[in-house]
Amino acid sequence: MSYSMDTSYDALLRTNIAGIEMRTPVLTASGTFGFGEEYADFVDLSRLGGVMVKGTTLRPRRGNDGVRIAETPQGMLNCIGLENPGVEVFLHETLPRIQDYGMNVIVNISGSSVEEYAEVADRLNVPGVAALEVNISCPNVREGGIVFGTDPRAAAEVVRAVRAKSNHPVMAKLSPNVTSITEMALAVEDAGADAVSLINTLVGMQIDIHRWQPVLGNRTGGLSGPAVKPIAVRMVWEVAHVVHIPVIGMGGIASWQDAVEFFLAGASAVAVGTANFADPKITMKICDGLGQYLHGKKLLAIQDLVGKAWKDSI
Repeated sequence: MSYSMDTSYDALLRTNIAGIEMRTPVLTASGTFGFGEEYADFVDLSRLGGVMVKGTTLRPRRGNDGVRIAETPQGMLNCIGLENPGVEVFLHETLPRIQDYGMNVIVNISGSSVEEYAEVADRLNVPGVAALEVNISCPNVREGGIVFGTDPRAAAEVVRAVRAKSNHPVMAKLSPNVTSITEMALAVEDAGADAVSLINTLVGMQIDIHRWQPVLGNRTGGLSGPAVKPIAVRMVWEVAHVVHIPVIGMGGIASWQDAVEFFLAGASAVAVGTANFADPKITMKICDGLGQYLHGKKLLAIQDLVGKAWKDSI
């Protein structure tokens, strides 16, 4: 069955996140939407608030061996391992191709050290890049395997280094695998982040009961999809209460109704991830649903919805 977009209420959806003008507050999460061009036959890319493109590192990465994706009852596990061609290929081959789609290109960057993050950020000071999303959920090889995203001091150090090198808005992507998500958010805000995006995936595992072995080649992987949404909504709620920068909510969004929850919790924009695999047109359906919802509620702008579920501060 064909699907026809309804853009009649898009004027209600316009927003600005960290200085980036967005036609709608609906973005796509890194690692689930390629570089955007892969979805061009299904989606009006210029209608999206931004495309958080596939994670980019200083040098090419081949990713993890073995099985990388496993379906779960309410989502999926993945251990791709940041496979990507490296920042130079992105700059000289990919970016020139995708600039013509009229979308905000938000580059998700990763590194094994603070210096690597800073160097990637420096190389991305080029036209056509709208912002950087700093993936701090990566092992810090030089520090014995510490994950930047679980140590507020390490996370702040990375964000501070990227902020010093980048001419673009800097978004910090927060890991849910922490004791206090608000402590992490405050640390990266203090370090100069212009926005935070959350949540990244939760650590999970699946075991093959016939082989008696983990299904994924990396043993564990990142859990995403509808199962994580209640956790994501709770963390967005907590973070939005304490930071003074925009919050981009993500985690299990598969409908416009899901997106509304995130806005009510305090998100200024949302990013759709795993649902793109099941329905490549889902972002357009969410844009349509949000516009119709705002019109039905007689609201004049998406901003009128943000944080409306707050009653008392936590």
